[in-house]
Amino acid sequence: MPEIRWAPSAGFCFGVARALAIAQKAAEDGIVACTWGELIHNRHVVEKLEAQGIAPVSKLASCPEGVTVILRSHGVGPRIIEEIERAGHPVLDATCPFVARIHKLAQAKESEGKTVLILGDPAHPEVYGIAGWCHAPVVVADAAALKNWLSADAARREIPLVLVTQTTAPRREWEKCAEILKRLCTNAEIIDTMCDATVKRQQEAGRLAAECDAMIVVGDEKSSNTQKLAEVCRQFCETVYLVPQADALPLDELRDKTNVGLTAGASAPPWIIEEVYVTMTEELNTGIGNEESFEALLEQSLKTIHSGEKVRGVVTNITNTEVHVDLGTKHAGYIPVDELSDDPDYKVADHLKIGDEIDTYAIRVNDLEGTVMLSKKRLDAVRGWDDLEDAGANQAIMTGIVTEENKGGLVVSVHGVRVFVPASQTGLAKDVPMSTLLKTKVKLRITEVNRARRRVVGSIRAYQVEERRALSEAIWDNIEVGRHFNGVVKSIMSYGTFVDIGGVDGMVHISELTWSRIAHPSEVVKVGDKLDVYVLSFDREKKKISLGHKERGQDPWSKFTETYHVGDTAKVRVVKLMPFGAFAEVIPGVDGLIHISQLSDRRIVRPADAVMEGQTVTVKITEIDNERKKISLSIRALLEPEVPEAEQASRAGEPDEIVAIADESGTTTVAEGLGEEE
Repeated sequence: MPEIRWAPSAGFCFGVARALAIAQKAAEDGIVACTWGELIHNRHVVEKLEAQGIAPVSKLASCPEGVTVILRSHGVGPRIIEEIERAGHPVLDATCPFVARIHKLAQAKESEGKTVLILGDPAHPEVYGIAGWCHAPVVVADAAALKNWLSADAARREIPLVLVTQTTAPRREWEKCAEILKRLCTNAEIIDTMCDATVKRQQEAGRLAAECDAMIVVGDEKSSNTQKLAEVCRQFCETVYLVPQADALPLDELRDKTNVGLTAGASAPPWIIEEVYVTMTEELNTGIGNEESFEALLEQSLKTIHSGEKVRGVVTNITNTEVHVDLGTKHAGYIPVDELSDDPDYKVADHLKIGDEIDTYAIRVNDLEGTVMLSKKRLDAVRGWDDLEDAGANQAIMTGIVTEENKGGLVVSVHGVRVFVPASQTGLAKDVPMSTLLKTKVKLRITEVNRARRRVVGSIRAYQVEERRALSEAIWDNIEVGRHFNGVVKSIMSYGTFVDIGGVDGMVHISELTWSRIAHPSEVVKVGDKLDVYVLSFDREKKKISLGHKERGQDPWSKFTETYHVGDTAKVRVVKLMPFGAFAEVIPGVDGLIHISQLSDRRIVRPADAVMEGQTVTVKITEIDNERKKISLSIRALLEPEVPEAEQASRAGEPDEIVAIADESGTTTVAEGLGEEE
């Protein structure tokens, strides 16, 4: 005695249900009508409509004058519509909205100069309809056909292509085609036009088939989606029966099975599915294995959704612009990306994945197209009021996104609710524009909540004051000399800069900013810069902290002494002129003095007569005082000719300064620049 297991998504899809509703409404209103081709691929539905006076036609000659023509759910090309209207027949369009979307896409892409590739059954009316909206489309039945078409002419790989699919095409075949285009073509666009309901139905059927001994697929043999549903089941289960109605059930073959799965194509009418189910349960003397009864599942699938209603669904697809949600009804739900959250940093991939359950709010129901626009952030806002009322009562801190700026202040979205922050409570300095906070995440204290007036007021400044107080206490509790902080430059003075180390400001003296000689702190830092600083000293009573920024392990004097020695030459930069000489930077952080007497090989009155600040000159290192870390430099030593060592020895004991020189004639002259001739 087998257990029957039911696939919840079986039966009419929205497009089929909508088409049938249009035809039945016409019959109820007394409209004389016919359908262009079979309205849907199900013999029982077609026969039922014929009994109501609505028969299918395939040519205008078969359609009496003045009769309304109902376009089939699979859609038709524009040429057929024009011919029908030209013949004077009113038109009711029962084309599935998802198919109609493909028509518009195909037409638009071809107008952009692209060749439209249609994946689908070339003999299927839906594919005929899509092709009718193009001038030169290419129809491929599967991935192998696509590969052959591309291989036949290498030039085809270079032309602009766009791939669309029949709504009921197998997902795996579409993925293969997409992979081929990505691998072989340089200019191909791939658009997923498969119906979400079809994909979900196939996935459910595949999972069920893998767990059952046999599968019953209810539907018409001519129905493409029913045939593909059966194909999916055969991939996972050896015994699959496609039955159009209850009397086709192989009851004898099912009696010895343990588990029998039951699903149905998108064009299988509810009364046929119910008849199959009832026959199986009665004849096999068993019941349905699902927790919900068939009647409950069927009723749920036909449920109507209304705007303003809270609905729960399952994420079936995620694109760059929207998230598709299966609501368990014949409506197709979708959430625009901007209806997910107000957070500018919100990334769909970080919060949602296919298969997730999600609670949403229906903001617009389109029965004509069978779609429901959903919003997650608006449902969050409804829930957010409760959270804000609690926060207001407790003066709690909340987190939100700054979404607007107005004359009076800012608007912050907190759990989807608009919270007003007066300008005086933004925590910004007067000279800082409020727009700097737009699209940023902030914390604020909720100070007022009036749900009746839908008014909420908050203060960013109140939070900042509390946070700074707490941080300050933590710093003073744990401060010690040598401790490092990641600080932010708050202000710059001529003698140094003040740095916020997280609730407390400390001062970095100009001499502690860098090893290099600078005239003003602004040469190396600016307000807002992040600095790695360490504590040099502190005074708890006066609340003062002295900070350093120079890296102690990189003492430039050690680097200098390792590189240079007395007698070496070096290129140096003149950094400061004094009356007695010029200071020059040998390496960053190490300066040497060029005495005025060593600036030139002639007498000068002031250093500026020989060099200027910023100038690079070559000097000789004449003395290094390691104890006082002082260096003597000389330009003059490089300008005077070197005296041979022998001559230096013979001159030993001579005075340092020669006052006069006598030539061979006995004439004595005073050395240049020292006086007059005698």
